[in-house]
Amino acid sequence: MDRGDLSLDPNIRSVETSEFQKALRAKIVGQDEGVQALVELFQVFTAGLNSPGRPVGNLLFLGPTGSGKTRLVEAAAEILFNSPRAVIKIDCAEFQHSHEIAKLIGSPPGYLGHRETHPLITQEALAANQREDLKLSFLLFDEIEKASDALWQLLLGMLDKATLTLGDNRRVDLSQTVIFMTSNLGGSDISELFGGGYGFIKSEDKPMLDINQKVERTAVEAARRKFSPEFMNRIDKLVVFHPLDRDQLETVLEIELGMVQKRVLDTATGKFLFRVTDAGRDFLLEEGTDQRYGARHLKRAIERFLVYPLANLLATQQVRMGDLVRADWDGVHKELTFVREREGALINPEGPAEDAVAATPSADGLGKDTPVEAIAEEPTRTAVLPAATPAAARQSLQGRKKESRS
Repeated sequence: MDRGDLSLDPNIRSVETSEFQKALRAKIVGQDEGVQALVELFQVFTAGLNSPGRPVGNLLFLGPTGSGKTRLVEAAAEILFNSPRAVIKIDCAEFQHSHEIAKLIGSPPGYLGHRETHPLITQEALAANQREDLKLSFLLFDEIEKASDALWQLLLGMLDKATLTLGDNRRVDLSQTVIFMTSNLGGSDISELFGGGYGFIKSEDKPMLDINQKVERTAVEAARRKFSPEFMNRIDKLVVFHPLDRDQLETVLEIELGMVQKRVLDTATGKFLFRVTDAGRDFLLEEGTDQRYGARHLKRAIERFLVYPLANLLATQQVRMGDLVRADWDGVHKELTFVREREGALINPEGPAEDAVAATPSADGLGKDTPVEAIAEEPTRTAVLPAATPAAARQSLQGRKKESRS
C-alpha cells in the first residue's frame, strides 16, 4: 500500500440510512432479508447512484399471508413520509380482466366514460407523497399473481423502462419510484412444512436451517412456474418472507399492544394505561397463533379480546382518565378479566400521548420513546407511575383542571 492510500470501508452506511434501518427493524419482526433489500435501495438512491431510465428498484416479495410483506412497505412509508398510506397501492384482485385496466391508466379519448375515469397512477399521485428533501415514491402491486395479462404487459414496460403511458397518452416517469410486488404463491406449501403452529417443526431431527432453505426453494419454484422468464429477469431482488415463530410472534404482540396503548392515549374522551399479565399475553398468543394467517390472526385476537372490552369500559365510564387497568387471564371462567389497579397512574393525563412513554428501553428494542403498552411487574417498567398516592394524584389533576379553566 502506498503512503498516500487510505483504506475504505464500504460497509459503513450514512447516518440517514442507519436511522432508517434502525426504525424499520423496530417495526418489522424478523424478515431481515426484506429489510436489508429496502435499506440497500434507499442508500443507493440517496447517494444518487440508481440506474437512470429504470425504477429505483423492483422488489418481489413472496411468502405466506400474514408474514409482513405489505407491512414492510407501509412501515417504510410511515418512517420516510410520516404515513403508512403514503403508498400507491394497486390491489391486483381488482384487475383480473383486461377491460379493468382502464381503472388503472384511464380510458382512451373517444371511449365511453373517458372523462369520468381517473387513472390511479399519475405523476401527480407519485409526487403527492414525496418530501421536499426526498423525491422518492412507493408503488405497490399487491397479490400480483391475480393480475390480468393486460396488467402484465404494462408491468413489463414499467419495470424495464420506468415509464407508463396513460389512456390520454400522458407519460408517467417512474425513475424515482420503488416498485413493490407481493405474492402468496407457494404459501400453502410453505405452511405444510410447519406442523403444530408457527415455530414448531413436524420432525424434530430437521434443523431450522433446512426448513428455511425449503421455504425459499418452495416459494421461488412457485414463482418461476407462474411468472414468465422476461418478468423474472426484470426483478432486482426476490425476497422470501418466512413464517413467524413463537418468539417473533411474542415481539409482534409487544408492538401491537404498544400501538393499542397509543390509540388509547390519543383518544379525546379518556387517557389511561393498561397492562397485560403474562397469563393474559399467553392467552392472546394462543388465540392469535394460526399457521394459515400469520400475524394478521394475532391482530384480530387483540382487537376481539382486548380492544373491544376496553372500548366498552371507556364508553361506560368504568375507566376514567389517568387510571391503570390490568388485563389478566381467568383460568376458571376461561376469559380475560379487567381490574382497575390504580387511579392517577399517568404523569400528565391531560397532556399529549407523548407525555406517557416508557422511561427505559423496552425488551423489543423500540427505545425510550415507545408508547407504553403496559406497566410491567418489574421496577424498571414502572417509571411512568408518580410517587404520589392516588388521592394526591386526583387532587393534582383537579388543580390542573381549575387552572386550565381560569
